[in-house]
Amino acid sequence: MDPISPLEQALHAARALVLADLVSREVAEADVVSLVEESVVQRRWWVEQWPEGAAFVAGLIAQDVQDALLERFGRWPLCPVCVSGDPHALDVEPELGPDPHWVCHKAGVRVASVGSLGPATGGTSSS
Repeated sequence: MDPISPLEQALHAARALVLADLVSREVAEADVVSLVEESVVQRRWWVEQWPEGAAFVAGLIAQDVQDALLERFGRWPLCPVCVSGDPHALDVEPELGPDPHWVCHKAGVRVASVGSLGPATGGTSSS
């Protein structure tokens, strides 16, 4: 049996991280999981062309899924930090870099690493 290539390992890890966030927020319906799969297929080509970008693929897949969800269902993931004002989505930072995480630009805080989002709450206490 052939070993799994580092590129495939990066794609599988990225897929697992994004799925973990979707599951934690209880939005991992079949059609949403299909969005993840579509992104993995697209990013496989991208990372084959630029293998040095393997460390960036989790953040890119998270952004792809976030964009696809916005078009079809609305903002995701909603910010758990800001309890007042209009609901808004978290952003992925860095846009193209390793160690992607979810941030709230409104509050200026890092909420969680991609894959460690945790369940949605009615808002957490902000300091």
